Amino acid sequence: MFPWRRASLAALLIAFAIAAASLVQVRSGEATVVTRFGNPSRVLLDPGLNWRWPAPFEATIPVDLRLRTTSSGLQDVGTRDGLRIIVQAYVAWQVQGDADNVQRFMRAVQNQPDEAARQIRTFVGSALETTASSFDLSSLVNTDAGKVNITAFENQLRQQIDQQLLATYGVRVLQVGVERLTLPSVTLNATVDRMRAERETIATERTAVGKREAAQIRSAAERDARIVEADATVKAADIEAQSRVEAAQIYGRAYAGSPQLYNLLRSLDTLGTIVTPGTRLILRTDAAPFRVLVDGPPTLDGKGGTQP
Repeated sequence: MFPWRRASLAALLIAFAIAAASLVQVRSGEATVVTRFGNPSRVLLDPGLNWRWPAPFEATIPVDLRLRTTSSGLQDVGTRDGLRIIVQAYVAWQVQGDADNVQRFMRAVQNQPDEAARQIRTFVGSALETTASSFDLSSLVNTDAGKVNITAFENQLRQQIDQQLLATYGVRVLQVGVERLTLPSVTLNATVDRMRAERETIATERTAVGKREAAQIRSAAERDARIVEADATVKAADIEAQSRVEAAQIYGRAYAGSPQLYNLLRSLDTLGTIVTPGTRLILRTDAAPFRVLVDGPPTLDGKGGTQP
């Protein structure tokens, strides 16, 4: 082989090696930071092949842009009404896919996702304390599902950390949620006592309402009874008056038809009223109404009976 051919082949191999060393493969779900003498110079975001200067002039560092989740762990925090709760939250996050935030992530944690997760956990723990102090326990733990505001708690927690994580680490928060919420024994006892007091208050209110309604019903019934009794008394008086009128009319007709018979019957009625069994009377026989006992019924000619 001629020397020039060997030189050409060697040059070709060197050129191929330089070209291969200058190629950069950007994978999907990653960003590639190109550094020049150790300092970031540019960020490659589009998947595919790209060029760079071969080492030692330039080097590449892949940055993972995939979604990650970090748990805060159990945190003992205080609520607005002075009670303690144990809460654990999670954060779904990823490095923001633009050059500035990728470089910010590189500078903040040296491209170490585990270190980023640790610092995010610290942020979330502090934010949980601040957020919990804005809510009463009854809005987080309640037998009435309509009074539970976990969604508002999660939204406020996200607002606490979203901008801070983006500005500090170049990390975008996609979701924040409460994965566990429990009560320590002291808070649990206080909650039970409060619920008991609430139930007793409700029972007292309902008892008072029941007594008030019963009193109203009783008062209405007594009023109606008095009205009915008064109506009955008025009707009875009317009937009695009408009866007296009719009786007087009957007496008048009887007297007009036979005055002597009328006087006899009236005398007998009077005797029946004042004389009872065992009554002894000493009276003149010619005195009314005892005259009828001596004279007897009047005759048709108006004369009395035979006297003894």
